[in-house]
Amino acid sequence: MIRNLIRGIITLLFGALGFFLVFLFLRLNLLQSLGWNLSPVWTYATMIILFAIFGFLVAPITIRSFLTLMRWMDSRLTRVPTHDLMSGAVGGIIGLIISSLFSSSFVSIPFFGPLLAVLLSIFLGYLGLTIGMKRKEDVLGLFNFLPRFRDRGDKAEKADKQREGKSEQLQSIEGMHYKILDTSVIIDGRIADIVKTGFLEGILLIPSFVLEELRHIADSSDLLKRNRGRRGLDILNQISKETAIKVHIHEQDFDDINEVDSKLVRLGQVLKSPLLTNDYNLNKVAELQGVMVLNINELANALKPIVLPGEEMLVQVMKEGKEPGQGVAYLDDGTMIVVDMGRRYMGQNITVLVTSVLQTAAGRMIFAKPKSSLEKKPMGLRPTDEVNAIG
Repeated sequence: MIRNLIRGIITLLFGALGFFLVFLFLRLNLLQSLGWNLSPVWTYATMIILFAIFGFLVAPITIRSFLTLMRWMDSRLTRVPTHDLMSGAVGGIIGLIISSLFSSSFVSIPFFGPLLAVLLSIFLGYLGLTIGMKRKEDVLGLFNFLPRFRDRGDKAEKADKQREGKSEQLQSIEGMHYKILDTSVIIDGRIADIVKTGFLEGILLIPSFVLEELRHIADSSDLLKRNRGRRGLDILNQISKETAIKVHIHEQDFDDINEVDSKLVRLGQVLKSPLLTNDYNLNKVAELQGVMVLNINELANALKPIVLPGEEMLVQVMKEGKEPGQGVAYLDDGTMIVVDMGRRYMGQNITVLVTSVLQTAAGRMIFAKPKSSLEKKPMGLRPTDEVNAIG
């Protein structure tokens, strides 16, 4: 209802603008010089209708732009200390007083006089506001001869500092309640199981540009990409319906940035919230720019069972290793076990003794030897074998 009322007011204002322009053109005889032959009544009616239609069409854009500007101003003004606002207001008032003294000399100029007076008022008002905020100590120093004002100024300054500190703490606390999901961790699917366990708290934030990327992947002509995109959308629906954690869609976008990963990093900086991902490159870029990252792969590696050298394990040698005579086995969680002299046992279940454990960026790697060979000839795994196995 309010939007329709504002749209009607904007339409009337544009119609009034058309009326004023026709009045101005008729007074300056500009329409006659251009060959305009319609009567003044039809000229007024035509211009008013055309401008009113134009105003009706651009009203939604104007309203959205105005609301965006007001939100931006509100977010900026709430961060400005009281002393800056006071000094800026004093400087702006002084600038407007000076402009009013000079404007009387411009008003007498035909046609351009009022316009110059308005531009001068805007310029001097903004100049006074800027100078007042930059030189706030000098501006407020003019009132220090009043003891009561000086005491209140000191108290206000302390209150501003305390308020700024509390607001920063609240912003950081509120930001930590959000977990920003990227496209890869949604498609991965393990996030749904983690959320069900209850170990993840706060609010899951899904940026609108991530949803748009998921939709593009789901509509891809490539079958694999299409299945991945649809899996990601199904995971989101599962999280929002079957879990107690809240899921919010965040509409903020960054039009000056093209890549989704860069937008995620910027959003993490703005909201002071961690990114939930399993993308190695995004992880490193975000950490370099001071954004906290919760990596699903690091969580999975941390939850893998700890294996100590000397423990016995029953494994099945699955394939041949890179070095001669080596065999490779796997645990249930996918951890690779490099079995020295295990090639001869391919396809068999054997008992091995752990000789060393190596943690790499790709995960944990276990080196072992068949128990039977160690009983015959005890011998540890050489460091060169571990290096070759990794390479």
